[in-house]
Amino acid sequence: MTSPQNPESTHTFQVDLRGLVDLLSHHLYSSPRVYLRELLQNAVDAITARQAVQPGAPGAITVRTGETLTVTDTGIGLTEADVHQFLATIGRSSKRTADGALDGAGLDAARGDFIGQFGIGLLACFVVADEITVLSRSAADPAAPAVEWRGHSDGRYSIHTLPASAVPEPGTTVRLTPRADNAEWTAPDRVTGLARHYGGLLRHPVTVVGPRGDGELVTAAPPWELEHRSPLARREALTAYCRDLFDFTPLGTIELDLPAAGLRGVAYVLPTAVSPAQRAGHRVHLKGMLLTDRAPELLPDWAFFVRCVVDTTSLRPTASREALYEDGTLSAVRDALGDRIRDWLTGLAASDPALLHRFIGIHHLAVKALARYDDELLRIVLPWLPFETTDGNVTLEEFVRTHRTVLVTRSVEEFRQVSPIASAAGLGVVNGGYTYDRDLVHRLPEVRPGTTVTDLDPATVTAHLDAVDPTAELRAAAFLAVARETIGAHDCDVVLRDFQPVTAPALLLDNREARHERTRAGLATDGDGLWADILGSLRQETAPAQLVLNHLNPLVRQALTVTERGLAVTTAEALYGQALLLSRRPLRASESALLNRAFMGLLTHAMHHSGTPGSGGSGPGGTGPDITGPDITGPDITGPGSEPRKEL
Repeated sequence: MTSPQNPESTHTFQVDLRGLVDLLSHHLYSSPRVYLRELLQNAVDAITARQAVQPGAPGAITVRTGETLTVTDTGIGLTEADVHQFLATIGRSSKRTADGALDGAGLDAARGDFIGQFGIGLLACFVVADEITVLSRSAADPAAPAVEWRGHSDGRYSIHTLPASAVPEPGTTVRLTPRADNAEWTAPDRVTGLARHYGGLLRHPVTVVGPRGDGELVTAAPPWELEHRSPLARREALTAYCRDLFDFTPLGTIELDLPAAGLRGVAYVLPTAVSPAQRAGHRVHLKGMLLTDRAPELLPDWAFFVRCVVDTTSLRPTASREALYEDGTLSAVRDALGDRIRDWLTGLAASDPALLHRFIGIHHLAVKALARYDDELLRIVLPWLPFETTDGNVTLEEFVRTHRTVLVTRSVEEFRQVSPIASAAGLGVVNGGYTYDRDLVHRLPEVRPGTTVTDLDPATVTAHLDAVDPTAELRAAAFLAVARETIGAHDCDVVLRDFQPVTAPALLLDNREARHERTRAGLATDGDGLWADILGSLRQETAPAQLVLNHLNPLVRQALTVTERGLAVTTAEALYGQALLLSRRPLRASESALLNRAFMGLLTHAMHHSGTPGSGGSGPGGTGPDITGPDITGPDITGPGSEPRKEL
């Protein structure tokens, strides 16, 4: 402490201040702009402390821009002893002493009213300034002289006292001398925007005064705290606030009020669909001060269809005061807000069915996620949720009117394989390969008793395919034998059936276990050493896949007349490749090679029989041997009375 004979003294911080500022700017705070938030926060806490001992004391904050930037508050102020104890000690908060009392004034009960809890806010200003001046007069000790503290980014600071008349009213003024490399953060327009961004909901008025002396009030009460002339007017005010804040017109508004957690605000339902993987950016204010505008942890993961703005008094911030601290309080608040959103959804069924249908049409994935774990919501919304089916994208309510037995595929691939055939056969199949869909469809009997839901088995589809006339199958026996030999190398059998639609030449049927076994076998073949041995030990006996050729299809009927073995092999591979493409599943390297080989074989065969010199045949000018080889059986296999043999 200084004395009258030595009114000014110079000291140094007991830390490497430059290193600490670098830590704050590059590792703790996301941006230099937080300096103004820290100044506003300290000012609010100072006012709170003064009003705790002097109820009715004025509470206002003034920010002045220009060559220097000043923030003035009408708060508790500091004595010279306070300055020595708190501003010169890194990490200690001026809001409490070691025993928890506030500035010796016995205000421990007021600690819960403070925004800041970490005592490093003033140092954040060194991110944008080389010099900070604090001029303060204490309201707790009116007789004490005013005190000036001047700190430098190189670690020096000085303290000297001033006559009380130098500072007419209690309070504190912080003056920053901006650094040239960060002058943008203290420009008048930027300061006004930052003050409104961080302090727009503060309980104490914040006025920004420009270089010309014109002032602008940047604080206002949020719409959920105001009285409105009617519920409609309140809803319109909340909607207008959403447009200003989030730049969209919400599909719906959900007011949030948790008195036990000191939380109020609004959840806005997005008017367009979003991905569940996109984490929501919720705005969280702590006692009016903006804590963060990216708080995905505020709501359950399934509530990705809303954006929230809330003000709270109970949630704890992290050290940077830019995120929420994960603790039991936050967990309880998250669950309570989730319940509030769920109640809004269930209430729509009775209060506004039209809005419910619009909501489900946009956010059905979110509703499906929630309905899996909420029996009440499941009962209300499941019949109205859209699913991909053999009847198109329809609700289950519509689907079960036609199909009392509902078949569900385990994957999107299975659905794409069987949907054309199942639809033509009158089977009711739902695509269960999308997120949540299979689980939800299996719960349909809980909501619609009498409905049967079973997983689709390939044998079910095969059973609905008509057998081919024995005479026709006998005529095709030679080709089928070559096709089975060729396609059998891919763990696939070949059968001939009649089925609709006629436009589908072939259908590839396999189950999940068979696909897994093929994947395992491929990896074991490509692998080596221990990995190949491990995969080999996992081999399972599974039913082979089936390539079902459609005898009604003109292309297949033409293929069945092929007698040359080489061409029959190529044709079988081409039909198998086409069925693979129709299944829309990812192709393995061997399957891609098969498709290329089949295409090249058919092309070479066509060029060989075109009679053009140099066309790739085995004759003069050709480039390769005849790929067709000898006939399958020697003579024409079509037999008497059958269609004449045709070459492709």
